[in-house]
Amino acid sequence: MFKKFTMSAIGLSVLTAISTTAHAERVIVHVDNTNKGVVKALAKQLGGDIKVDGKNFIAADFAGKDASEIRGLMNNPHVKLVEVDQKRKLYAAYNDDAGNPETQQLTPYAVYQSQADQVAFDASAGMKVCVIDSGLDIGNNDFNWADITGDNDSGTGNWFDAGGAHGTHVAGTVGAADNNFGVVGMAPGVPMHIIKVFNEGGWGYSSDLAHATDLCAQAGANIINMSLGGGGTSTAESNAFENFVANGGLVVAAAGNDGNSVRSYPAGYPSVMMIGANDADNNIADFSQFPSCESGRGKNVVTDETICVEVTAGGVDTLSTYPAGSAAASNVSLDGSTYSSAGMENFGSASGATYFMGTAETIDAGADGKVCLIDRGNISFHDKTKNCEDSGGIGAIVINNEPGMLYGTLGETNATTIPVVGTALEDRDAILAAANADVEVFATDYGYMSGTSMATPAVAGLAALVWSNHPECSGEEIRAALKATAEDAGAAGNDVYFGYGIVKAKAASDYLQANACGDTGGPGGGDITLSANGYKSRGLQVVDLTWQGTAAANVDVYRDNSVIFSGSDTGAYTDNIGVKGGGSYTYKVCEQGTATCSADVNVVF
Repeated sequence: MFKKFTMSAIGLSVLTAISTTAHAERVIVHVDNTNKGVVKALAKQLGGDIKVDGKNFIAADFAGKDASEIRGLMNNPHVKLVEVDQKRKLYAAYNDDAGNPETQQLTPYAVYQSQADQVAFDASAGMKVCVIDSGLDIGNNDFNWADITGDNDSGTGNWFDAGGAHGTHVAGTVGAADNNFGVVGMAPGVPMHIIKVFNEGGWGYSSDLAHATDLCAQAGANIINMSLGGGGTSTAESNAFENFVANGGLVVAAAGNDGNSVRSYPAGYPSVMMIGANDADNNIADFSQFPSCESGRGKNVVTDETICVEVTAGGVDTLSTYPAGSAAASNVSLDGSTYSSAGMENFGSASGATYFMGTAETIDAGADGKVCLIDRGNISFHDKTKNCEDSGGIGAIVINNEPGMLYGTLGETNATTIPVVGTALEDRDAILAAANADVEVFATDYGYMSGTSMATPAVAGLAALVWSNHPECSGEEIRAALKATAEDAGAAGNDVYFGYGIVKAKAASDYLQANACGDTGGPGGGDITLSANGYKSRGLQVVDLTWQGTAAANVDVYRDNSVIFSGSDTGAYTDNIGVKGGGSYTYKVCEQGTATCSADVNVVF
């Protein structure tokens, strides 16, 4: 499932205009401590809000005044220097490589975050990822095309003709090649099978996905990626995924991008691994859906970790492949110095004097023949650009009103032609101080998107990477290993936002090395399936456990890793906890004295 994206592309909710307040310039005033009282009084008299009272200096905000104006007002013999109080911010925990993907290979931040750079992909292991999406553009050369096949769905056209950028972006995250340009995928060069069920702006049906799943199996895929979803369940769809998993495969799907607790499908089926999105700082993405792990009502409430988010991966401002020449990149130079920017739309270049239009809510003749400098806020990016162009402006630089780079688009209907870029709030002072600007927006094969759609192929590719080093495992064992080794984030333990946490390739591979897959149960629980039903009787907690798939005469039943029953296998056990109020418990069933166990099942009161 994907957020509405831009050519350089992040989600629509991130692009929603945010109102700006009057800009407050913060300065540092240097003054000897012995004279500080006089200078502080002067600053307050001039409307300054003192923020820091330091050794031989003060720092203050002056609303509506720029640094040069403040210097004039603070003209006092006790003042040694007035300088801009430069902003500082935390760097992201993980970052994309810097550079131009058209001329060098860049590694996206999610590769580092997930430890995918610490595990080598074994191309001889027979891994294949099936991407059910909007097709893959044959014009993008950052793929190992000799190992990519595909199928068309009725009405969608050739699988190698992109129906929008989404499918190409997803495929790049899974397996863009490790070469000397572009980006690198989680499992570089992994063979892929592409099934095109969507076109740009289109949609499909659950029957399309059921049929596509059969085609994935016929193509020899081990893993299915579905960065898509919707409401309601389908027996045909669910059965197709169950059959694929029963035959040893792994299916991953996006949790959804509405930032609510609604369960989306196919991610909500127990056979499908639901994936949420986090950012480069290990925070949950604000759009990532977080359905409950519970189903049923009253005494029939059952906790099932397979119907909610199981893990997360990087899915905010994700750099990946685009259909050839369809994404926008940019260059910005101010008074000869280069600044970071994000191309919005309108390929071309402009050079000239700068003119500050504020939030550009009206036509301003002062912009005629100049590059407009515009603050974000109040009206759309398109309308700001249109007002600049209608004023005679030749290009536009839009400055973010919150920390970080401004990625944006001019919307569905674009009536402008001048090149327009987004820039970071941190560079605002330097941008506004510049007398001249050079702006260029040009076509590229690489761009950014945000969504659980971007996190899902990160997990699919990472699963292929790990699995290639442990080909004896089943898909369910890979699924269990990813959960067992995810980095806990958010609330301690398994939670509805992160599930078990952020996936880690090296940790999962090491785990499988220490806990061999196979008939001995291994990680993930062999063939034993456990269900738990928690309820209260006379106010006291009770959990009914049922299981199937055991081969031994006796079993051990565990609650929170402690044996609570050891004896004959009847396929059922009732745990009379005898506690009132709330609580959370983790259960599993094992063949007695062995490591052949079910997966953990959580019950929350």
